[in-house]
Amino acid sequence: MKPSVYIETSIPSFYHEIRTDITAQARRSWTREWWKNQRQLFEVVSSEAVMDELSDGEYAKKQDCLDFMDSVVLLDITEEITEIVRYYIQHKIMPSDPLGDALHLAIASFHKCDFLMTWNCKHLANANKFGHIRRVNTVLGLYVPAIVTPLEFLEDYYE
Repeated sequence: MKPSVYIETSIPSFYHEIRTDITAQARRSWTREWWKNQRQLFEVVSSEAVMDELSDGEYAKKQDCLDFMDSVVLLDITEEITEIVRYYIQHKIMPSDPLGDALHLAIASFHKCDFLMTWNCKHLANANKFGHIRRVNTVLGLYVPAIVTPLEFLEDYYE
């Protein structure tokens, strides 16, 4: 069985990124490289929350981002997940936007995804926060997904 990787909104967004600064270009390149060379090694999953975020507002590559999600399995958002989100916000694990990072972490944890892939290095892929996330998920009896960027997988790919 393939390991599962939950992709949150920043993955399709950076795949179709059009900004020209060096950081955006690098993240776009690494995201595309992971998608092309390694995604077949994983069961790639996401959620309706990502679809909602991608659908919100007007931006240059909106339809491309939505189309990107066509090949991704969408996981259910249950009442239990809603309770986990509340707990994360109450205990300051994630910012108080219940439709953002807390929801993605709750979905990936509840559904026992092996990885949560993101470019959100402030609230999710942040080594300073991971210990706190692990402790809270352990208290809640939840699985603790590894929170990674596409680049972390590519480092193994090139070794």
